Amino acid sequence: MGQSGEIVLVGCGNMGFALLEGWVARFGIAADRIHVVEPVEALRRRATAAGAAAYADASDLPQALQPRAVIVAVKPQVIGSMLATYRRFSATAAFVSIAAGVPIATFEATLGAVPIVRAMPNMPASIGMGVIAAFANAHTGNVQMAYVSDLLAAVGNVHWLPEEQLINAATAISGSGPAYLFHFIECLTEAGVAVGLPVETAHALAKQTVDGASTLASASVFSPTELRQQVTSPNGTTAAALEVLMAEPSLAALVRGAAAAAHHRALELAVVG
Repeated sequence: MGQSGEIVLVGCGNMGFALLEGWVARFGIAADRIHVVEPVEALRRRATAAGAAAYADASDLPQALQPRAVIVAVKPQVIGSMLATYRRFSATAAFVSIAAGVPIATFEATLGAVPIVRAMPNMPASIGMGVIAAFANAHTGNVQMAYVSDLLAAVGNVHWLPEEQLINAATAISGSGPAYLFHFIECLTEAGVAVGLPVETAHALAKQTVDGASTLASASVFSPTELRQQVTSPNGTTAAALEVLMAEPSLAALVRGAAAAAHHRALELAVVG
């Protein structure tokens, strides 16, 4: 990725710190080129321990600082009160928001016609295996998009969307999706106990089965449908199970309904925000 340019990271909670760690550990960015603004002392100490320069307030940032990117990783409700303090970086920086539900228009209203990227990482980003849906405004050039892609790729795979409103659709799939999988592991564990397995064994088998199957799906040249067909022998145990899962109300219908509910709620929250 290279080490050109400095970064301002606004907020160093779980996702902000995951980014910080990813930049340093996976992309070789010198930690002292990262400036963290974090009012919570314990989180600020954590950033300092990682090698970054940390400040309690934006007013403490060096006056001569000209960052290449400003990453906004704070709660949505504080965006309005803090955004104007970073306007002085608009001449050099691309602004990247991972604040859920806050539209780019909110940033443009304060910052003006500057490069702004709205991104939505999901929970596995905390271990560098996230999915990040992103949208860039019209003022973001190709070079800036490539740079932001590199920054976000520190915590997972980046997928650029053609329309900002699709962020809400991505929320229903990749944003909320980990919870769907966690619940499936819960259900598979309970099913294992129900057929006689000790709870610890059922839990281990459920977690490792989901982990192995998802890794295989990612690595295989075969589609998920083809992989399912390969493991399903005619009149076998898997076929018997799939008859239940595919009967109405099918698992597919339940997942579509769940995603639709998440999408609807994301739209409601965006309107409120």
